[in-house]
Amino acid sequence: MLTLGTPLVALLLQAPAGAPSESSGTGIINLISRATPLSIAILAALGLLSIWSWGIFLYKWWTFRRAARHSAQFLEVFRRSNKFSEVQAVCRSLGDSPLVGLFQTGYAELTAQLRQSQSPDVGNGPAPNPRPVSGRPTLKSLAAVDRALLRAATVEINKLEKRVPFLATVASVAPFIGLFGTVVGITIAFQRIGTTGSTNLAVVGPSISEALIATAAGLFAAIPAVLAYNHFSTRMKIFAAEMDDFSLEFLNIAERNFT
Repeated sequence: MLTLGTPLVALLLQAPAGAPSESSGTGIINLISRATPLSIAILAALGLLSIWSWGIFLYKWWTFRRAARHSAQFLEVFRRSNKFSEVQAVCRSLGDSPLVGLFQTGYAELTAQLRQSQSPDVGNGPAPNPRPVSGRPTLKSLAAVDRALLRAATVEINKLEKRVPFLATVASVAPFIGLFGTVVGITIAFQRIGTTGSTNLAVVGPSISEALIATAAGLFAAIPAVLAYNHFSTRMKIFAAEMDDFSLEFLNIAERNFT
């Protein structure tokens, strides 16, 4: 029994020892280490695109979250206050909200028109029949306030869109870069087949695996980028709708109190 068990134990111990040697040559790290300089450059470019897009995603996610929180706080103050000057006092602490930019632009236009309506006309001489200054200031043009709000909304939308189009670029370009690396790798694999004259899978397999890594890297960079771009596009539409609603609310208050 002892003499039969000894060779069996030795065989079982020898089998696992030989298994890693067969799989060690097909690992991803080993395939990359044997890749051509062009394939390594393509993988490095895809890695940089992926890191850059993830950085933009994290930064914009934090920015949009802070903007949404500040917008909610600003709307609460705006609807609770009785005077625009009270709202103006909290704008600096809630500056990440796009609604703050709209309010400050509309408030500046509103203030400029009210000051002009209260100041007397200046001419070459005294007016023959001066108009009495009314106690209530009035707006000269509500359409001018509307145009100022539209310009401010465009500025705020451009701020929100900053760096987001790069995610769409990565989502559309990365798969093609990976496909280019795969085509180059398969071309090199066919050249090796022609050189060796053998179609054995042991000869062709590593080259094809090395070529397909580029496609996998391109998809790895593109899929998170397209998901992030769609997410931020939806959030920007929500912000744009909030700015439109706020502009209408601001115009209603201005028309009700100063016309």
